[in-house]
Order: sequence, then C-alpha cells, then structure tokens
Amino acid sequence: MSDSNTTDFTNPSTFILLGIPGLEAAHIWISIPFCTMYAIALLGNFTILFIVKREPSLHEPMFYFLCMLAVTDLVMSTSTVPKMLSIFWFNSREISFSACLTQMYFVYSFSAMESGILVAMAFDRYVAICHPLRHSTILTNSVVAKIGLAMVLRSCIFTLPYPFLARQWPYCRTNIIPHSYCRHIAVVNLACADIRISSYYGLFNLFSVNGMDVFFITVSYTQILRAIFHLPTKDAQLKTFGTCISHLCAILALYIPDFFSSLTQRFGHNVPRHFLVLIASVYLLVPPVLHPIIYGVRTKQIRGRLLQLFFHKET
Repeated sequence: MSDSNTTDFTNPSTFILLGIPGLEAAHIWISIPFCTMYAIALLGNFTILFIVKREPSLHEPMFYFLCMLAVTDLVMSTSTVPKMLSIFWFNSREISFSACLTQMYFVYSFSAMESGILVAMAFDRYVAICHPLRHSTILTNSVVAKIGLAMVLRSCIFTLPYPFLARQWPYCRTNIIPHSYCRHIAVVNLACADIRISSYYGLFNLFSVNGMDVFFITVSYTQILRAIFHLPTKDAQLKTFGTCISHLCAILALYIPDFFSSLTQRFGHNVPRHFLVLIASVYLLVPPVLHPIIYGVRTKQIRGRLLQLFFHKET
C-alpha cells in the first residue's frame, strides 16, 4: 500500500482518507460523539417522517417541507458518517475513486437541497404569519411539489461540475486525502494540475446558491419579525418570536460552518488542518440533529402526536 501512495500514477483506483489528520490517536474518543449524534439524527428524522405519514392532519405545506428536510438530513449524514466511523473504529481508510466522487456529489447536492428547503420553509412561515388568509391558496399541494422539484433540479445541476471537474484532473503525486470524507477542495488539491477552475467554481457555488438562499431567508424573516411586532398581545409576540429565533438558530447552524469551512479551506493557511477537518465533519451532523428538535419537537402538532404515540396505551 505504501508503494502505491508514493509512486507516480494517474487517476488512482483508490484514495486513502486519513480521518482527522493529527488526531489519529483520539479517533476512538472522537467517534463517540459522532456515533451518538448520528444515532440521534437517524431516530429524530425517521420519527418526523413516521409521524407526518401517519397523521392526515399534518398533511400540509409546513410538514411536507419538514419531511423533505428530514430526507435530505438522512441522506447527507448517511453518505459520510458510516465511512467516518469505519475509519475511526477499524482504520478502514480506502475508498474507490468512483465511490469518492459519488460521495462528493451526494454531500454537495443534498447540502444545496437542504439550503433550498430552508428557503421554502422561511417562505412558508412568511405567508403563514404575514398573509394567513391567503396561505392555503398560495401554498397548494401542487405549488409545494413544484418547489420541491425545483430544489432537487437546482441542487443536482449546480453540483454536477464538482465530480466532473475532480475526475478530469491527473493525480500523480499522492492518493492520500487529509480529510474524513471526500470534500471537493480536499480531493482536487491532490491534483498535479492548475485547479483554479475547481476552486473558483466552488466559491461561485457557495455565494450564488447559498448566498442567495441566505438573502431570501433574511428577507423572509425580516418581514416576519416586522409582523410579529404588530401582533396585538405581548404573549403572542413572545411566542412567535421564540419560534422564529429557534428557526434562525437552526439556519445559522447550517450556513456558518459551511461558509467558514469553505473559505478557511482555501484562504486560512494558518488555521490548523485538524481544526478545519473537524469543523467540516461536525457540520454534516449538527443540522440533522438540530432540525428534528427545533422544527419537530418544538412544533406543537408534532409534539402532540409524539406524546400520543408514546402514551397511547395508557390513554
């Protein structure tokens, strides 16, 4: 294996993922919170899907978007975390070239999908709070389906250049990826070619897709907050404001690590590598853990159905 890592070659059949470079001795300890968070994410998101499917009263736009978010969280975390855990537990570091590109595509496409769904959810909340009487006519099932399809197509199209560009570069120095999963910039940095087009496209995608999503979410929540302060009672204001703040925390948990990780990976040359990899890895798990809690457990309808499910026999 060592010979294949050091001799010249082009387009290796396998890559070697290091996990968290510099923290190999702590991989077992690092795996404990990762495994715990992954289990919570699986349980929480599958519970959301189960409850919404089971309860006809929850078949409305807000919960359809929540189900879309749950699916994206499940796919995004499952495309990376099992491999991470196999590295941490069994030192199983090899990943085929094709599997690496597939993982890359899934991570970026479902991350973009998640971002788009958060925009749709922000728009849903805007209509529900600012134009409640028109909510059912604006967000019909047909419109929700079209929004979901648009989010899928957008993410699939914008993410396609990532593996396409990564595949075209020659890899003639090493096949060792100093990362826990096949992050685009970590892979193409191994190429012995001018990869500026890959780097520029990554930045373009970050600001054009995520940047525009952040802009639309900001506009929606600005209008929502303005409407909150015009509510008749303090209790109504505080209740709605508390819900919005929790939603904004979930949104920030997605975007801040993404922007920080993407920018420091390219420009933060003085930032320790193990810190960058750790942030990029945790980023894949924090939103899938937070979303079922913030959008699910804190939502009255979901919480009520969940309690009914657990205490059905007693009632």
